[in-house]
Amino acid sequence: MPLSRLVDVSGALVALLRDSQFTASGIRRHLGAPATDALYRGEPAAVRRAALDDSRLSFLVRFFLLHDTLPWERCRDVLGEEVAQGLLNASALRREGDLARMLIDVRPHVLSGRDQWVFSDADASMVEHVPGPDHVLGVGAASISLLDSVPTSPVGSVLDLGTGSGVQALGQSACAEHLTVTDVHPRALSFAHATFRGAASTVSVFPEVEVLEGSWFEPVAGRCFDRIITNPPFVVGPPAVGHVYRDSGLALDGASRLVLSQAPRHLRPGGTAHAVAAWVHREGESWRSRVASWLPSHGVQAWVLQRDVADPALYVGTWLRDESLDPRSAEAARRTGEWLDFFEQEGVTGVGFGFVALERLPDDEPSEVVAEELHHDFHDPLGPEVEEYFVRNNWLRSLRGVQEVLSCRFGLRPSVAQERVSVADAATGMGFKPAVQRLSRMDGPRFSHEVDEHIAAIVSGLHPEGLSLGEVVHLYCAAHDLDAASVLPEISAAVVDLVRHGLLLPADLITEEAA
Repeated sequence: MPLSRLVDVSGALVALLRDSQFTASGIRRHLGAPATDALYRGEPAAVRRAALDDSRLSFLVRFFLLHDTLPWERCRDVLGEEVAQGLLNASALRREGDLARMLIDVRPHVLSGRDQWVFSDADASMVEHVPGPDHVLGVGAASISLLDSVPTSPVGSVLDLGTGSGVQALGQSACAEHLTVTDVHPRALSFAHATFRGAASTVSVFPEVEVLEGSWFEPVAGRCFDRIITNPPFVVGPPAVGHVYRDSGLALDGASRLVLSQAPRHLRPGGTAHAVAAWVHREGESWRSRVASWLPSHGVQAWVLQRDVADPALYVGTWLRDESLDPRSAEAARRTGEWLDFFEQEGVTGVGFGFVALERLPDDEPSEVVAEELHHDFHDPLGPEVEEYFVRNNWLRSLRGVQEVLSCRFGLRPSVAQERVSVADAATGMGFKPAVQRLSRMDGPRFSHEVDEHIAAIVSGLHPEGLSLGEVVHLYCAAHDLDAASVLPEISAAVVDLVRHGLLLPADLITEEAA
């Protein structure tokens, strides 16, 4: 197919775009903040108004981002004969007489701290059209969320399962020695090839990339990797494929179940997998148990973070808008009815969405699944926290009982804050009375734990080079006439929870990090 020839021109095109300051920051400087914000809101008229001068960068904005129809001669002048003709040969550009228009998206982004350019089908934000079933998505909200949740520490081999336009692999290109990407959709692989060739043209070293076509894990059967990343077609709905990039053909949350159940067998010992996923909520059924049931009984530790829960009507409306359907149209009414009828038949009361991180343990170790909700907004990347979570959890798993916890030394994370909340004293009708005390992180996912005055005081007395937890507890109990034996198990359990969420750090791990 002609689109497969896009790779032949993508390297030269990206080099030209980079040299022309067609980057996320360069465009913002050129257009100004208001017009750039309008670009990301999908308001082309405001962007066009700011790009009406005859500069090279204004032409590139109008041609590649707004998809304006512009003179062919101007296109050749700015892009050069070779690039312009290459885009035409790849069916990425349409020429009609003396005019030309881009048919695909080539968008600049900052991914993992680097300027990158992603090749994909044109979305509906700048052009009035309804993406078809074979649409290949660029950088969407789920892609950005997953990028931020994946570690970028050096790694040997990475598998990007269902690569689409290659976004997740790009995010790993600075830290992986070898990238393997797969997709069932040949059109997506053509875009991914172009994205990788373009990225390689801007750096001195780019990892080897293996591109494989096939469904799910079939192209890598029998192989294992150090890190797996996947943004699968996780939309929860009837067993049909309306759009390849989001619909799996599996009923309900079957796509998430398939990926999470099969990923562990493709991980090397100590390897990790990272996915965005969705799961059904039903009356009388725990969503935590549902997700945990998808994982093997041995050899895995998992951290499941539910970010949002949508009721069925909101969920269906969101995804119909995603495909540019007018909610007021007859087609949207028909589709809404069918989708909600299916949910009602299946007893679906809501759909949860979030992140799942897995680490491969020895085969004889029982699996451990921690599933929790993230209630509060935060903007820090989740990837470093995911990596540290597994380090902290592995340390906790190495301990043998309460006494070993008590023998360890700990230190407070520097970003932890102590909150004391008081409320109006309704009994006396005046003043305030203490209501709750919390220890809260001011970084990462902003975890917060309610603690009583005893735990708060004991935690305040911990130092990585000071007394052990047990020694601090005994001193505190002696000073307050408390029975140490009766409170030690409770204190130990509280400390374990604080370590799991990174509010307290074991001295061993602090020493290792410093070294």
